[in-house]
Amino acid sequence: MDSVTAFGPATVSNVACGFDVLGFALASPGDEVTARMTESGVTIDGIIGDGGRLPLDAPRNTAGVAAQALLNAAGERRGVALTIRKGLPLASGLGGSAASAAAAVVAVDALFNLRSTIETLVTCALEGERIGAGSAHADNIAPSICGGFVLVRRASPPDIVRLPVPAGLTAVVVHPDLEIETAMARTLLGDTVLLTDAIQQWANLGALVDGLHRGDFDLISRSLEDRIAEPKRAPLVPGLAIIKRAAVDAGALGCSLSGSGPSLFALCRDRADGERVARAMEAAVRAEIGGDVQTYVSSVAPHGARVVPTCAS
Repeated sequence: MDSVTAFGPATVSNVACGFDVLGFALASPGDEVTARMTESGVTIDGIIGDGGRLPLDAPRNTAGVAAQALLNAAGERRGVALTIRKGLPLASGLGGSAASAAAAVVAVDALFNLRSTIETLVTCALEGERIGAGSAHADNIAPSICGGFVLVRRASPPDIVRLPVPAGLTAVVVHPDLEIETAMARTLLGDTVLLTDAIQQWANLGALVDGLHRGDFDLISRSLEDRIAEPKRAPLVPGLAIIKRAAVDAGALGCSLSGSGPSLFALCRDRADGERVARAMEAAVRAEIGGDVQTYVSSVAPHGARVVPTCAS
């Protein structure tokens, strides 16, 4: 093969109570990376859809770093040239850096027929995420590569726990006309939390995992509460409480920031509820923030990053 194109899906991380450990993949949108074999090294031929904002210098680019890490892990001396197509808005809280890194390692793996393990793909993609997000947390990378709903018990070496997805569970994601850099948002959190908040967060996380296993939507609803990150990041998203209330009033199980924001996600019992919640959240975002709104209604995608026909874009 002269080249391989891979798609890396958008992801919702944290999922309210699972800061840095929970995430799930969306069916769409996502990023595409095309890898073309070269004699040596990693170069980036072009980036489409970023408005010229992302670096073409491979050692400073999420996809470039991830691709190089995989080549190093495989002991491969040949190189690749990458073309990146951004389907995700920048600094959106939808795992854009993870999607590019995941697509890059899957494309390179297929191009060289490396047959890498999931653990190797996650580890190498995490090197790219470190560049894009400022730290190597796997709650976007793991679902972008593995698909589904996952819990990251440990990022390095990867210990990824796949969680069941109850029938009908539908995600709504609304992206307002804002940008929040992940690295900046993490600085707001500090490095200490109140013991009472930590205890409630642990309880919510355990209950959410149990709710997913048993398909208990009421328990899932009670568990979608973030006591750690969201309270400190709330000022970054005007009207956050009002938007969340609009989602719940329209039938959502719960609503919170997607990753570090500004996107918000809601979980719903089925697609019909999801469509209704999407309209309510859109209206609230327009009233509280204004500007353009991008809305996605999606099941939890069972598959992560994957090779696609080159003409898919």
